[in-house]
Amino acid sequence: EGRAHRHLPQQLQAAGAGSAEKDGFIKENFIMKLIKKILGKLIRLLYRLVYRFIPCDDHTILFISFHGRGYTDNPKALHQYITEHQEYASYRCIYAIKHHKEKNLTIPNAKIIEYFSIPYFFYLARSKYWISNCKLPKYVLKKDNQVYLQTWHGTPLKKLAHDIEVPEGTTFYRSGMSVEEMRATYDNDVSKYNYMISPSAFTTEVFQTSFRINKERLIETGYPRNDILSNYTKEDVETIKNRMHLPHDKKILLYAPTWRDNSFNMKGYTFKLEVNFKKWQEVLGDEYIVVFKPHYLIVNDFNLDEVKDFVYYVDPQEDIADLYLIADVLVTDYSSVFFDYAILKRPIYFYMYDLENYRDELRGFYLDIYKDLPGDVVENEDTLLEKIHIHDFDYDRLKGFNERFNNHEDGHASQRVINILLGEQHGA
Repeated sequence: EGRAHRHLPQQLQAAGAGSAEKDGFIKENFIMKLIKKILGKLIRLLYRLVYRFIPCDDHTILFISFHGRGYTDNPKALHQYITEHQEYASYRCIYAIKHHKEKNLTIPNAKIIEYFSIPYFFYLARSKYWISNCKLPKYVLKKDNQVYLQTWHGTPLKKLAHDIEVPEGTTFYRSGMSVEEMRATYDNDVSKYNYMISPSAFTTEVFQTSFRINKERLIETGYPRNDILSNYTKEDVETIKNRMHLPHDKKILLYAPTWRDNSFNMKGYTFKLEVNFKKWQEVLGDEYIVVFKPHYLIVNDFNLDEVKDFVYYVDPQEDIADLYLIADVLVTDYSSVFFDYAILKRPIYFYMYDLENYRDELRGFYLDIYKDLPGDVVENEDTLLEKIHIHDFDYDRLKGFNERFNNHEDGHASQRVINILLGEQHGA
């Protein structure tokens, strides 16, 4: 209730705002949501009726990152590669982004359209190629001559889709889907894939069981978004620090926790901050600052006023790629971010304060976390801070991890993917 109150208009938060005004606002909000829902159904119905009659353009590509959350991740990297290479100049790039006008976005060599708008549905039907890093909704319909590249968005530590083993009666997501309904959403999307990117032999095996996809459609290329981790310059690092207004005289510790399946409200997934940043400042403050980046699905607010000169909060919707480059150390939990960050050959620590509950009740893991991870699993905050403070990290362990999980990450993944996706078409 407190969170909902903070998002009411200021006039309703002011002292003396009557309950009648609040009730009126809530009623108006409900009506607006109902209208949007009805309009959404009408748009989907119209799309279903006419999509087959809209001819595909062989040189139009539709990009979608995290259901329209922004210009990020593997689709962004592939778009940039196409833009930077003259041989693909004939391709028209369309990027679907939510609230793009409010965000005042401009993307070179791309027409930006509103996600889930009439133009969005038009380009779903018009585009020869779809490039997405997330599972598309069931209402998305694909013609036989369209090509769907699913880039996905990480190497999995947590079990996915058909690999998740849960007690009978378990539900998923805020919608409360059963395990069968959850798996069916993946099956529907996978049935449309022409290609799905895999970053490693390990992931190729996992995707075959979790997504029930045949190996022939998996392209083991490495992740395009990670090319920058092999190709960056010192100037890139300086530019990012300046843009974020970060001090240059301290090392940067990136804290990037993930979401919990069982913690959510009406707006999305929530995260209870189980760290004492004041203590982190006392132990590490002479050497480090902290950049705190929650998972993009996390919607709740955090009060960091006490440590505002030590902890720098990054909006969950922001692309994490730039943060990898500036971070000297990574602290995470069950997020797959460590697979990417390991490419930089920098220390990684796993702070899993709720390990027993997460492992046994929520997801389960593909790896033996005590043997396979590139850093130590720590459940105690004091132990974590001491390890970071004394630079207790095994680089040989990290090297072995990279040989197993990041052997394709050489800075040329985008080239390999585009050669597969557009090579034959371009050659014709």
